[in-house]
Amino acid sequence: MLLKLENPKLFSDLISIISELVTEVRLKITKEGMNLTAIDPANVAMVYFKIPSDLFAQFELEKEEIIGINLENLKAVLRRCKPGSALTLAREDNMLKLGIQDKIRRDFTLALLDIDTEEKEMPHWEFKSVIKMDSEALAEVVEDCLVVADACTFFAEPKKFIVEAHGLNSARAEFSSEEIELYSDTSKARFSLEYLNKFVKGAKISSRVTLSFSDDHPMRIDFPTGNVMLSFVLAPRIEQED
Repeated sequence: MLLKLENPKLFSDLISIISELVTEVRLKITKEGMNLTAIDPANVAMVYFKIPSDLFAQFELEKEEIIGINLENLKAVLRRCKPGSALTLAREDNMLKLGIQDKIRRDFTLALLDIDTEEKEMPHWEFKSVIKMDSEALAEVVEDCLVVADACTFFAEPKKFIVEAHGLNSARAEFSSEEIELYSDTSKARFSLEYLNKFVKGAKISSRVTLSFSDDHPMRIDFPTGNVMLSFVLAPRIEQED
C-alpha cells in the first residue's frame, strides 16, 4: 500500500475533527478510497468519512487494508505538514510509515493497533425534516446555545427552522426558508450541545451542512466537500424540557 496526497490539509482537518470524538479507529482502504466509521465510547454518536481514491496523487493498493491507528498520534504527525507539503502513507508489517516532503524529507513511523470492533455502516433513514444551510451559521448558533445550556432543541416547520436552548437563561435562533434550504414537515428533537460543538468543527472543511432529523429520532449531519464526505449521527436527548 502506498498513498500520496499532494495537499494533505483536508485529511489533516478530518483527522483533527474526528479525534475529538474517538481515539482509536480502523481506517479502511479499498480500491474506492479511504473510509472510516466509528462510534464514540458513550455509544451516543457515530462518525463517518470517505476520501475517494482519485483525490490521491498516488494510490497503489494490492489488497484491501484495515489500519488500526491512534488518532492523537496520527494528528501529531499531520501537524508537521506545512503548506505545500506532500504526504505519503505506506504500510510495512505492523507499522504505518508517513513521509512528509517539502524542503526536506521527513519520515515517521506509527505502530498499528489491533482494534477488535464490529464493522459498522452509516444507517439510512427517512427523515421528516432536512435543512441545508451555511455551516458557519450553525456553528455560531451552537456557540450561542452553549452560553446558556448543555442541550438545545431543534424545531422545523415547512417555512422555518428554530434552535432554542433553555437553562436559567435562554438563547434562540430562527431561520426562514429564504435563508436556508428547507424540506420539512413539523419536527422537534433535543440534542447534546457538547456533541454538536464537536461536530460543527466540520465547518473547517465545508461551507455547507445538511441536518436531517425527525421527532425524537437520531439526527444525521453531513459536511460535503466535493467527493469527500464527513458525516455524524447523534442520538437525541430524551428528557423533560428545562
